[in-house]
Amino acid sequence: MFGPLMINTWIAATAVAVIAGVTGFFAVLRGSTFAAHAIPNGAFAGAAGASLLGLNPFAGLAVFSLAGALGIAGLSRRARNDVATALTFVLMLGIGALFVSWSSGYAQEAYSLLFGEVFGVSADQVLPILILGAVSVAAIVVMFRPLMFSSALPEVAEARGVRARRMELAFLLVMALATSMTVPVVGALLMFSLMIGPAAAARSLTARPALAMALSVALALVTVWTGIAISYHSDWPLGFFVGVIGAVFFLLGRAYAAVASRKTPSRWSPGRYDT
Repeated sequence: MFGPLMINTWIAATAVAVIAGVTGFFAVLRGSTFAAHAIPNGAFAGAAGASLLGLNPFAGLAVFSLAGALGIAGLSRRARNDVATALTFVLMLGIGALFVSWSSGYAQEAYSLLFGEVFGVSADQVLPILILGAVSVAAIVVMFRPLMFSSALPEVAEARGVRARRMELAFLLVMALATSMTVPVVGALLMFSLMIGPAAAARSLTARPALAMALSVALALVTVWTGIAISYHSDWPLGFFVGVIGAVFFLLGRAYAAVASRKTPSRWSPGRYDT
């Protein structure tokens, strides 16, 4: 399990968990979980198009992820956020279906992108994952305070000059970068679980933003590492364990929040953050 052939798996999975924990924290806080689901699932169409052209699927993922983020942000100006996200998602899926229909040998690659192929991470995939992961984390660090402000107190932030639409666009672009590097490892469908489960659990455990984000990353790491270990020994798909462990963490977090709120109802307020 820790042999030379698994080094790339552990490195890639660790990078994915870190960025999923950081990005997922703000996705949950901002109520952008639908976008966190739509962007990676729609971006698989870009990988299909890149494969048709003989290009690296990473390039297609990156282009369509960014296009999805821009589409959601643009349509949100004229429609509700959930409607804009749904329309962008449907459009990207439609394009993906067309690309897949034009290819006779894409079925296995499509399955890998949807459900992940963490045990098949090659050396040339590790570097893009690390680079995009570092860029995503750095972007979150740079805009942490205004992003936190606009997420927790949007009206007050707007009154103080923090433009909500600009912050929404910036965050969607960061999420798109995160999608580009996580999809090949855990898959489009399961990356959603990794981003939302640990982050939602962390938000239930503490009202301190920095601690909640750290917990989100820690829980995402435990989820991935545990999933890899069990999957390696059982030959069951990693995605099953990622989804189940993420859901268990969320349920445990909600249970803890319920107990804590009964003990200290005047002081405990899970999900609220002071900026």
